[in-house]
Amino acid sequence: MARVLSFTSFFQKYRKIYILGLFFCLSALAALSITYFREQSFSPVQSQINLSLVTNEPIQPIPVKIELDSRRVELGKKLFHEPKLSSNNSMSCASCHDFTKGGTERLATSKGMNGHNLSVNSPTVFNSGFNSRQFWDGRAATLEEQIDTPILTVGEMGGSSWSDIVKKLKQDSQYVTAFRQIYADGVTQNNIKNAIATFERSLYTPNAPFDKYLRGEENAITKEAKEGYNLFKSYGCVTCHQGMLVGGNMFQKFGIFGNYFADRGNVIKADLGRYNVTNNELDRHVFKVPSLRNIALTSPYLHDGNAKTLDQAIKLMGKYQLGVEIPQQDVDLIMKFLITLTGEYEGKPL
Repeated sequence: MARVLSFTSFFQKYRKIYILGLFFCLSALAALSITYFREQSFSPVQSQINLSLVTNEPIQPIPVKIELDSRRVELGKKLFHEPKLSSNNSMSCASCHDFTKGGTERLATSKGMNGHNLSVNSPTVFNSGFNSRQFWDGRAATLEEQIDTPILTVGEMGGSSWSDIVKKLKQDSQYVTAFRQIYADGVTQNNIKNAIATFERSLYTPNAPFDKYLRGEENAITKEAKEGYNLFKSYGCVTCHQGMLVGGNMFQKFGIFGNYFADRGNVIKADLGRYNVTNNELDRHVFKVPSLRNIALTSPYLHDGNAKTLDQAIKLMGKYQLGVEIPQQDVDLIMKFLITLTGEYEGKPL
């Protein structure tokens, strides 16, 4: 009787062919405009965007400038730091997204009101406007939709209702004036969300050394970083981490070549990933692939914060996503490349 290979053993046997095939497909998609971006201007709020190819590489640079309503950005910035959005006026969006910490908390799992453990690592808010979906499980399609969860969840910002928040802001004459100058209907739930989301879209970080390299500045990164980038591609990391965000545009199962969760132990609901959204068994342990932009600043890593360092994260990805043990020398070179993904915010290096 002919031996029948299991899917896992088949995948193990033909892993290199599989990765090369995916890489080829992604490169083809890039050529067909999946990763086309305009060099000088990008408007995330437009339904149609005129884009031009900057490079033939699977990674594209972040645009140097994006077009946003400056008045909404300023109002959104104030609201992003406004503790009145929480039930007891003690927390703001910035409580979990600290700009001095890469737009994160640098905690394994985020802390909500009164120290409530939120079970997942807080993703960076930088460049979040370019994500295909929001949250690790992708449950929000837009930044506007994403805003509902932290504000309305008791464990995060106390579970205020939007009517309560609107009432609070209407008691502040400065907010009333600011909203009336921008929005015809003044302070409303949708306008609050729009202003915050517009500000979040302004949190883009262009001019990373690697972006300068992609635009033709050969000396923008070191020889070691270039070697690290080539390894990043040859190992297959770029299969999932590509495009402008070096990730952030697809879902993937965590644990293709091993059971990460069984090895780690203490599996909780958050570990089910997108399954919690779809109830589809195929989505069990599936997560949005995170962006690697500014990755050197956003430790710890993974949805559970289990990887404390970049070194650990790379090795875990090699083991569970690629089925290889990456030698330390290669890990070090890949880290050299990842460090070059740190960009600038408002003209200053992060």
